[in-house]
Amino acid sequence: MLIDENVKNLLGFLRRADHPVKIVAATKTRSADEINALAAYGITAMGENRVQELLSKYDGLKMDEIHFIGALQTNKVKYIVDKVCMIQSVDRYELAAEIEKRCGAINKVMDVLVEVNVGGEESKSGCDEDGLFPLLEKISVMPHLRIKGLMSVLPINASDGLYVKMKTLFDSVRGKYPTAEYLSVGMSGDYEKAVAHGANMIRPGSLLFGERIYGHK
Repeated sequence: MLIDENVKNLLGFLRRADHPVKIVAATKTRSADEINALAAYGITAMGENRVQELLSKYDGLKMDEIHFIGALQTNKVKYIVDKVCMIQSVDRYELAAEIEKRCGAINKVMDVLVEVNVGGEESKSGCDEDGLFPLLEKISVMPHLRIKGLMSVLPINASDGLYVKMKTLFDSVRGKYPTAEYLSVGMSGDYEKAVAHGANMIRPGSLLFGERIYGHK
């Protein structure tokens, strides 16, 4: 069930921001009905973390945009390429190559964000800074992938410096790849800081729905 006051506060904050910000609601553990209720507030993009969960609720979804925002195994790519409009978690060449192969088979160009592990946390996916531009270079010649920007899951209580670093990387990427338009940083706990440091896409979840309900079908 959506938390009406939280949603309205979020939308109010974004209206006051000095640049447009796109909301991609993080919908892990949430039912199709809960997700579809976002449209009443003008939120029409969602992001799923797990392939199996996306497949289980897909037929009931009425959202304009479905993004994949979680760690993605290459052997699961084939199940989602016809269902999502963006994959935000491309972090290695092997994954990009598999997306290219599967999208080529259905004549689709997939929007992708390259995920950067800017905090250097071993528990999180994402390429490191040194590997970012070599990976982008390889993706840029894949005809069925379109570079749309960068994504990161920053550490809890990350310093301002990490947000600044992501914005600096994004500006460099945008300077080289004109199709790059999104810096996807910021979730329920840090979206204000992320937006203040230039993020123009955020992925709130518990802020909208309350705490995740694990074991939810």
